[in-house]
Amino acid sequence: MGEYKEGEKLPSEADLVKRFSTSRLTVQRALKELQHQQLIERRAGSGTYVRRVERSATHVFGLLIPGLGDTEIFEPICQGMARAGRDGGHALLWGDTTQSSGDKEKQTKELCEYYISRSVSGIFFAPLELTTAKDEVNQWIIDALEKARIPVILLDRCLYPYPRRSKFDLVGIDNRRAGFVVTEHLLNHGCRRPAFVAAPYSAPTIDARIAGFRDAHEHIGLSSGLDRIFIGDVEDLSTVRSLLAEINPDGFVCGNDITAARLMRTLEQLDVRVPQQVRIVGIDDVKYAALLGVPLTTLHQPCPELGETAVAAMLDRIAHPNMPTRDILLDCKLVIRRSCGSHLRQEKNEFDRSFAR
Repeated sequence: MGEYKEGEKLPSEADLVKRFSTSRLTVQRALKELQHQQLIERRAGSGTYVRRVERSATHVFGLLIPGLGDTEIFEPICQGMARAGRDGGHALLWGDTTQSSGDKEKQTKELCEYYISRSVSGIFFAPLELTTAKDEVNQWIIDALEKARIPVILLDRCLYPYPRRSKFDLVGIDNRRAGFVVTEHLLNHGCRRPAFVAAPYSAPTIDARIAGFRDAHEHIGLSSGLDRIFIGDVEDLSTVRSLLAEINPDGFVCGNDITAARLMRTLEQLDVRVPQQVRIVGIDDVKYAALLGVPLTTLHQPCPELGETAVAAMLDRIAHPNMPTRDILLDCKLVIRRSCGSHLRQEKNEFDRSFAR
C-alpha cells in the first residue's frame, strides 16, 4: 500500500478488509492501536486521517567554556549536554580555548563573537577563572551577549562573588554546602586544625566553599581556625613548607580535586605522609581522584546530569524569557577514600577490640 503522509485520509474499514484479506475485527483492532499511539485520528462524519505531529523547534547552542580541556568537570558536563541535545534534535557548537592565559582571554572573546555571528539560540557559559583579567573578560562577554539578545545559562559558577548575583540562570551544585560537607567529615574524624587551600583568581565557587568550611567549624563549636585559609601556589615547596610550620594543620580541605592532587605531590616531596600526618579532602570527584597514590576523599559532582539539566534550563528560558532568574542546584555525594584517614580510626578500633579480647 505504501505510506500515507501527515493529514492524508486512510481508506475506509471496508477497503482495508478487502485489501488485506482479513476480518473487520482485525482491522478495527489495528486502527484502535494506531489511534492509541497517536498516529492516526478519527474525525466524526469524515473518516480516519494520519495525525499531524507537532514538532518542537530545534536550536543551535554555543558552548563557551574557557579551558574546556583543562577543567576536568566540564568534559562529562558537555557529554550530558550533547546527549540531551541529540535527544531533542538540537545542535551544540564547540570551541577550543585551552591555550595560555593571555591567549585564552583573547580566544574566549573571539569565540563569543563567532557565536553571535552565527545567531545561535543560546550560550552555555562557564565564566573565565584563574587569570588576572577574568572579571573584565567575563563582563565583556555578558555585555556582548545581552546586546545580541542571546539567552545565557551559566555553568558551575556565577559571574560575581557573593552576595552580588547576575541575572542569568545558573546550573551547578550548592558550593557552600559542598565546603561544609567535606570539612565536617574531616572534623568528625579527628581533625582539629584543618586549613582550606585554593588557587589564586579562582571562581566565586571557592568563596562559597570557604564559607562552608567556616560553617562546619561553627557547627561543632570550634571557633578557632576559621581563618586558616590559604590562597596560593600549592606546588611551591617553600610556600607549603612555611604553611606547615606556621599553622601546623592536621588536614587540608582543598578547593577542588586538582588542588588536592598538586598538594599531595608537594607533601610527598616534603616527606609528609597522607593521611598519617595530614589528611586531605577535595571537591569534584574527577576521573583520576581514585587513581592518586593515596585515593582522594571528595564530593562527587553529578556532571552528566548537570549537562542535561542545563539544556532543559535553556529550553525553559527560551520558552519563558520573563520568568525569574533561577539557581538550579543538584545534590552531591561524599565519596570516602583513604586520603581522609577515616580508615585509620576504623583500624584502631578493630585493633582495640582485638586487644581487649
